[in-house]
Amino acid sequence: MFPFCNLSPLSLQPGMVIQVPGKPTGQSSFLSVTNSSSSGERINTRPSTISPFESRISLVFALASQANSLSQRLLADVAAETAKYLVPKRFESRNLEEGLMSVPDLETVEFKVLCRRDQYEIREVEPYFVAETTMPGKRGFDFNGASRSFNVLAEYLFGKNTKNEKMEMTTPVFTSKNQSDGVKMDMTTPVLTTKIEDQDKWRMSFVMPSKYGANLPLPKDSSVTIKEVSRKIVAVVAFSGFVNDEEIKQRELKLREALKSDSQFKIKEGTSVEVAQYNPPFTLPFQRRNEIALEVEWNNK
Repeated sequence: MFPFCNLSPLSLQPGMVIQVPGKPTGQSSFLSVTNSSSSGERINTRPSTISPFESRISLVFALASQANSLSQRLLADVAAETAKYLVPKRFESRNLEEGLMSVPDLETVEFKVLCRRDQYEIREVEPYFVAETTMPGKRGFDFNGASRSFNVLAEYLFGKNTKNEKMEMTTPVFTSKNQSDGVKMDMTTPVLTTKIEDQDKWRMSFVMPSKYGANLPLPKDSSVTIKEVSRKIVAVVAFSGFVNDEEIKQRELKLREALKSDSQFKIKEGTSVEVAQYNPPFTLPFQRRNEIALEVEWNNK
């Protein structure tokens, strides 16, 4: 620090050079003054030399400003993603149980309801794509097997693909029990788990974001395959709580029995049950939405 001087008596003359004391490094700064009258002469200043210390301080402030801007963007992204789960949406409900169910505000499979019965509803589902993998073990809802399959599919969705591209999460996750010839599925929402009867295996499927269509990046993991699910008609029953194999078996039997009395639709030959789960694990049981579905066809066809 140095004291300020009263410069009022000082008259700056053209060509005058003023030396300004510099930092302890021994460097000095100079100010060159020229006449700035109407003759066109102008005042020129020669930039002062910046010390290494000042450079480091400037860099720190620049990085801090950049980090703050990035943090704000990240927080905004996190808030937007969190809102999809904290501010969920609901399907049209037929009873109190369905009225309490909620699903994340994520892209899901497109469908239209053709009719509603007392125990189920009939939907026409639009085509979609899925990424699927075979689940280890003999049960479709074993925690370890389901977790491993979910992680494999999530890795593909979040960048383990040929484009290293992160894709949006969708709902639901499908778990399907299929015949040996398999059932084509697409990935959007939900996640499907399918049982392959002859091999006693299940498959889990993620519905793919619709914006990609058939141009999805290929999985780097050979256990993940991409399939298209054709347009289909399904009978659907919604229920809350957590899913287990025994409950799915009982609900499937009940749905098959109810469909025997349907005058418009019948179960398509060879179809197997498909389970859709819409919610993340932290959702309360009574707010969870699960569905079982059986593919059906018109009785007159």
